Amino acid sequence: MHVVSLLALAVQEQAGVPPVGNDDGRLYLWIALLVGVLALVAALMLARAVIASDTGTTEMQAISNAIREGAEAFLKRQYTTIGEIAVALAVVLFVGYHMSARTSPYAMKTVISFLVGAVCSGLAGYTGMYCSIRANIRTASAARTSLNKALQMALRGGAVTGLVVVALSLLGVGSLFLFFGGLENPQVVPYQLVGFGFGASLVALFAQLGGGIYTKAADVGADLVGKVEAGIPEDDPRNPAVIADLVGDNVGDCAGRGADIFESTAAENVGAMILGAALYPVFGVKGILFPLIVLAINLIASVVGVFVVKTTEDEDPMHALNKGFYVTSGLALLGFAGAVYLMLNGPLVKPLWLLGCGVIGLITSFLFVWITEYYTESIYRPVQSIAKASLTGPATNIISGLAVGMETPALPVIAISAALLLSYYFGVQGLAGVATISDYAKGIYGTAIATMGMLSCAAYILAMDTFGPITDNAGGIIEMSNQPDAIRERTDKLDSAGNTTKALTKGYAVGSASLAAFLLFSAYLEEIKTIVTAKVAAAGGYMPVGWSFTNVNLAQVPVFVGALLGAMLTYLFSSMAIKAVGRTAQMVVQDVRDQFKENPGIMAGTSKPDYGRCVHIVTGAALKEMVLPGALVVGLPVAVGLIFRHLSSSYQANTAIYAAGTVLPVPAIGGVPVNLAGAEAVAGLLMVGTISGVLLAMLMNNGGGAWDNAKKFIETGQYGGKKSEAHKAAVVGDTVGDPFKDTAGPSLHVLIKLLATITLVLAPLFV
Repeated sequence: MHVVSLLALAVQEQAGVPPVGNDDGRLYLWIALLVGVLALVAALMLARAVIASDTGTTEMQAISNAIREGAEAFLKRQYTTIGEIAVALAVVLFVGYHMSARTSPYAMKTVISFLVGAVCSGLAGYTGMYCSIRANIRTASAARTSLNKALQMALRGGAVTGLVVVALSLLGVGSLFLFFGGLENPQVVPYQLVGFGFGASLVALFAQLGGGIYTKAADVGADLVGKVEAGIPEDDPRNPAVIADLVGDNVGDCAGRGADIFESTAAENVGAMILGAALYPVFGVKGILFPLIVLAINLIASVVGVFVVKTTEDEDPMHALNKGFYVTSGLALLGFAGAVYLMLNGPLVKPLWLLGCGVIGLITSFLFVWITEYYTESIYRPVQSIAKASLTGPATNIISGLAVGMETPALPVIAISAALLLSYYFGVQGLAGVATISDYAKGIYGTAIATMGMLSCAAYILAMDTFGPITDNAGGIIEMSNQPDAIRERTDKLDSAGNTTKALTKGYAVGSASLAAFLLFSAYLEEIKTIVTAKVAAAGGYMPVGWSFTNVNLAQVPVFVGALLGAMLTYLFSSMAIKAVGRTAQMVVQDVRDQFKENPGIMAGTSKPDYGRCVHIVTGAALKEMVLPGALVVGLPVAVGLIFRHLSSSYQANTAIYAAGTVLPVPAIGGVPVNLAGAEAVAGLLMVGTISGVLLAMLMNNGGGAWDNAKKFIETGQYGGKKSEAHKAAVVGDTVGDPFKDTAGPSLHVLIKLLATITLVLAPLFV
């Protein structure tokens, strides 16, 4: 990797840019790390304030304790399994890097960053869930006093997750950068951090997938037997699966989504720092540290946004939550502007254009939130059309729901396309004065800044997401403990807002995944260029002037095959995830039916069901089912890269041996072009897999959310209300949408980023 430093210094001299000292970034790094520590302190204070609050009646506490015990038991077993997989992969990674003399010096640092990323991701998910399963009963108890108190309790409980996730991402990347000597070798160290993103992605995939299988299997099983067969309400204490369902909200939506957003911020950090290293002659180390400062601004803005949220008894809680989002966005924009002018400035730079890239990212996040709201809120056409279709039975409900799901990617794709095109153009314009940096490098850094802009409100968005399962659990606790209707009305308002925030966060997550995946794809191309340059220099080969690994030829067979496999992976993975929910749900359905038969007193209300039996069944099944899909995602890109590297040199378009003195269009050693078939096949897999995954994730997230809210719309009294034929049809549609929106869909946007980070980490093995 030392070749990178030499190349950058040479470019710097040609450009006439004075060498940028390393000391100018030291203050920014320490500021970022300090803000990260202070954010953890703020999260601790919020958690203590939440936990010190009233815990309600003895009956409420008994229900909450059952939820807490089930969630903690599942998470303990899940993270034990993930830990074993991570350690095994760390060994494989270490051995793989040691197989080549070129990569062996970086083996230990790569493995360390991988394990740190995995541990930080696990901590982010666990600590967020730790507070959420304690905030639910405090929110339920606060609802006995006022809507405002319950709203603030739930949001502040959710803010613990948001702050911890973003702070750990910031501290993890920042500390490794410092520990690996980033201030002394700023152009080299970002490449050594790619393992951090891989570790975060790996844990996120298994946490989201395992939690998603758990929560939807329990939810589907509880709905089918409870609502459809037995005709009892949601969260009815007579349903043996109800505790497992409430546990699932935490392990899927809290721990899983926390690991998901952690992975987004971590991967975006590392990718942007790698691209910043390529522009070191322009910005110095400040361009590399810029992503860390943006995360620090995110934390400060989000804390303020959380504390401005308040409501009245008659107000829709979403209005208050949106107010906090607008305040957070405004503060994040101001901070972003300050960071751009302080860190991305210079005599040859136009910072206003670069600020425009960040504004584009922020606008894109708003657009994704609004588009998701349009497709999942019951006041708009899509949800109402599904509800109306329920009048003629489950078949028309499902047809209408699928049609809505297939429609949903259109507007988000237009938004992403516009964001990428505009931010690329703005990046080129902002750096137009730097003559010796290619327009491609300028434009790609513009897209990186846009990605940072989109993630600049991540902590508050995640707080709103965790607000959802907290309020859902609070409503369940109120229902099961037979509290007065007036209290249930308050928790229903919060639960309705929580359903919206969960849907919006999924839209935000897949939007950020889209931009982050393109950023990481660009970082992968930059990494391959660096590796090839070093390999050719070490062998005394030929490197064309201005060559870069930016043109991947889809007409080459390895690239086309890799692209096909990438698209196939997203569908096969989704199928495996949905089948896993179906198989586990069947076990839940059978257990609930058995309990009703074995103990008639359950339905009569004279005896309690065995909640623990359902929890145990779902826990074991979910952990078993998550392993194979996860292994597929990790194994396929590795197999493609290694197979085509060793077996397919004859498939490349540029394989001729050139005569001495001939100008070669590609890097060559001994007159033979470097075999890039493995790297190009992986690039095809990554590119098309990302596109396919983004579209499929949008279909599933929004289609599933629309199905869910169509059912809730009927439950308000429309088309016959609860227990009507339309309601039964809507429940069936909702059970189809459940694994879409809470298992396969969210897992897909983790898969997108995992593909990018694993190829980035293992790039040296493909060349």
